[in-house]
This record gives sequence, C-alpha cells and structure tokens, in this order.
Amino acid sequence: MDFNALFSKKNALDRLSERDILQTHDYLEFVKAFSRITYQSIYLIDYQSKSFEYVSDNPLFLAGLTAKEVMEMGYAFYEKYVPADDFQMLININEAGFSFYEKLPLEERKSYVISYDFQIQHASNRPVLINHKLTPVFLTEEGKIWKAICIVSLSTNVSSGNVVIEKLQADLLWELDLLTGRWISRKKINLTAREIEILRFYHRGLSIQETSERIFVSIDTVKFHRRKLFEKLGVSNMNEALVIALNNRLL
Repeated sequence: MDFNALFSKKNALDRLSERDILQTHDYLEFVKAFSRITYQSIYLIDYQSKSFEYVSDNPLFLAGLTAKEVMEMGYAFYEKYVPADDFQMLININEAGFSFYEKLPLEERKSYVISYDFQIQHASNRPVLINHKLTPVFLTEEGKIWKAICIVSLSTNVSSGNVVIEKLQADLLWELDLLTGRWISRKKINLTAREIEILRFYHRGLSIQETSERIFVSIDTVKFHRRKLFEKLGVSNMNEALVIALNNRLL
C-alpha cells in the first residue's frame, strides 16, 4: 500500500502563487516555540511536497526513531509503522475529510479541526493508540490546504477510528461513519458551570470533601454532579473525564 494514497487528489497542489508563499515568513519559529512548552507532539505537514516540514522530539510518538529520522521518512513513516487495517482507515479518513472540506466556504476553512485515532507500532512491537488533531495553517488562493499543523497525543479511546470534525465556536460537530463514509452531525457536549467547577478542583488535586467545602455543598451533591459528568462524557472516573474535557476544550 502506497503512502501517496494519504494525499487526496481533491487537495492536489500543482503550483503555489507568490501570494501563497508570502504567508510563511518566520512562522516555523512560532511552532518550534510552542513545541517546547507542550507535552504533546507536533507535526507540520506540507501538502505540496507531501512531506513533514517539522516534527517535534517526543519519543512516545516516533516508534523508536528520532524526529529527524521521521522527517526524512515523511509519510513513508506511516506506511511502515501503522498496521495495515489502520493505514487503510487513514486513507478512507483522508478522502472523506477532503470531501467534507471542499464543500465549506473558503472564509471558514481555517475554523475546522479533524480528530481521529489510530495505532502506531512502537519499537517494542507493542501498538500505541494515538490521536491526531489536524487543522490548516496556510491555504492557497484557491482554498486548498497547503500547510497544516497536527497535534499528536495518546488517545483517550480504546480502539481506532473515532473520527470527528469540529468547527470552533459552533454548537455542532460531525462524526464519520467509517462503514458508510457518511458524516453525521450532532450537538457538542456542554458542561454545566457546576460540572466545570468540580473538574477544575479535581485538576488542582482537591478531594471530594475539599471540593464540597469550597463550593458549599454536601459530599453527596458533589458525587451527584460527578455521576452526571461521567454520563455526559461516557467515562467511569474523574481522571478520564478530565482528559476528555481538556482534549476537547470543554474547560
């Protein structure tokens, strides 16, 4: 299977205009600075050259290679280290994502983020389930994605897939049905002010009793709000709830 299949013809970039190129002045320094202050890994993708322009140095997501080695391999990295089933899934996600994207108004295209989970075969031969969140950085004058930033982290799910497109500051998101290739819209999860408060106190290390004292409610009331939180997020404990809330900007 060829990694070139991960690059959709819908986003084929034959040439770049001078105006396209002017967008990129010194932007890479900001990406490098951001990579120094986050635990997540960062990839910069150049869709015209079909390569990585930058890969941050996070061993967890590099399958035992160095960032430089991954950059040199480019998308062949996925061809080698992603299991065949997940690699085919990535191709399907790519096609479905660009089909969704090409229908959007040009002025809105930078407002969308796609997220999905897949496995990478680590050097220890144990697969690691990771999450990619990808959004455009630069578009061509025609509205095609030229460069995009991808934030890589450990997945909070238990299996591959979980493909979601989200528009910033919107109430809807879209989930991909991998069997049919259809995007299905649903409302975003909204947390109550009390649920956010309880999550933030948990994030700061407070116990249930300490939280109840801070917000002047009983311990049973705190437990009630936790249970409602677990139901909304589909989790079984506060640590999972916090990870999902942080990853999905619910706090």
